Amino acid sequence: MSILYFLVQQTMFFSIPLLIVALGGMFSERGGVVNIALEGIMIMGAFAGILFINTYQGVLPGQPVLIIAIIISVATGVLVSLTHAYASINMKADQVISGTAINMFAPAFAIYVARMLRTVQQIPFVNEFRIESVPYAGSIPVIGPLFFQNTYITTYLGLIILLASSFVLYKTKFGLRLRSCGEHPQAADSVGINVYKMRYAGVMISGGLAGLGGLVFIIPTSTNFNATVSGYGFLALAVLIFGQWKPSRILLSAFFFGLLKATASSYSGIEWLKNIPIHSNVYKMMPYIVTLIVLAFTSKKSQAPKAEGIPYDKGGR
Repeated sequence: MSILYFLVQQTMFFSIPLLIVALGGMFSERGGVVNIALEGIMIMGAFAGILFINTYQGVLPGQPVLIIAIIISVATGVLVSLTHAYASINMKADQVISGTAINMFAPAFAIYVARMLRTVQQIPFVNEFRIESVPYAGSIPVIGPLFFQNTYITTYLGLIILLASSFVLYKTKFGLRLRSCGEHPQAADSVGINVYKMRYAGVMISGGLAGLGGLVFIIPTSTNFNATVSGYGFLALAVLIFGQWKPSRILLSAFFFGLLKATASSYSGIEWLKNIPIHSNVYKMMPYIVTLIVLAFTSKKSQAPKAEGIPYDKGGR
């Protein structure tokens, strides 16, 4: 039973950042803008958040430092996403090229600034954010050890974002207008919806969540930031596509890929997996191999927004 608890907890650590970033990508693409830059925005968000933690850890208590770092990571993600929004919406640039440019810029910027400040590119921090047991909930049989022990506030934040995303996308005027801009922007414009503003909003939400996802990925899985999020931004894009741009399916997809990542990361601590004569590199490659296979078989049934990736020209047709 302890192995089950351990595997579920590890799966949560890897699934929640995937969920948050994929939901961010959903908002952008539902509005009609492809956000390939998720990887780069994750790096920038993680860099800003971890740098703050490194600077102020010991000055402020543990959880308040994390909360402020979360706000900083979100703000950083929004700021970086504005460059992608401007290039894609105002300049009508190729959205894939714009996103790729951010992905190339982000790690270089993080390494350069880290070396300027610390002479090395790694930014260490002390992981004092783990909650051993949530009061009352942690003592519930079975459920407590699974979800309320050895956890982080970022786990619950991810689930809150999921519920909020579903509500905003399907139960609000904003969500309806955003979806209309991703499906038929000309029709949306004809009824008075400002397509440019809605697309900006979608990209900014995407950037904020991607920046947050970068920090959420680093905190439970490492004790230093090394200008990388291990390809998680690209994996989040796969989760988004596999989840068909719908929050409930994205949740299932995130936990599926999170389980694969958790297995690859902690297989040596699971006795029966450790005894299987498979090289460790196979476990490490498994999430990405499965990603390729899944996308190959599901791409034909893709239900992507119809106007996704197509620049909108207000004077055009």
